[in-house]
Amino acid sequence: MTSAVALLVTIDPIGTGPVFAALTRGSDDAHRRLMAVKGVLIAACILFVFAFAGNFLLRALGIGLPAFRIAGGILLLLLAIDMAFARPSGLRSTTEPEQAEASLKDDISVFPLAIPLIAGPGALTSLLLLMGRTEGDILGQAVVLGVLALVLLTNLGVLLAAAKVTKLMGVTGVNVVNRILGILLAALACQFVIDGIMQSGIVRT
Repeated sequence: MTSAVALLVTIDPIGTGPVFAALTRGSDDAHRRLMAVKGVLIAACILFVFAFAGNFLLRALGIGLPAFRIAGGILLLLLAIDMAFARPSGLRSTTEPEQAEASLKDDISVFPLAIPLIAGPGALTSLLLLMGRTEGDILGQAVVLGVLALVLLTNLGVLLAAAKVTKLMGVTGVNVVNRILGILLAALACQFVIDGIMQSGIVRT
């Protein structure tokens, strides 16, 4: 359940759909499908590689998992606050200059679709925190990766139907869902911070 909430919120298929629809406005259906499939595949490669190599990168940099849990929890909390107030955030969406740059491109699959809309800092942080929680537990890691694959497939489905989904839900509908998910993410972010503090040895039970 934790994995599903964290990855669903940070990858945010519902929020990505309207942005994708705007970036591909005027494109034919074949081009939209190509961009959606290509973007999700590239993001999947980035996320799965990071899932396995992330802990090695932390060790190489001399960063302990408790420290990353605290930092990652704070980062996700900032993201959750932006979601709860329906504010755009560079953690899970593109900035205005990035949107302007993307609008001039025919191929948006790598930027901004794969990075940062799907495999953004929030998603990468959540994934590494979840994999860190299951360190040494093969079954637990398989569950996290399975949930990741399911969320990415959901994202692909939303992108393929982006125009219809955006029209059906409207801006208000998307914001309502994001606010609810933001509250859940805020609680999860606080738990990550608490876990990091407890594992650091700063506070002893």
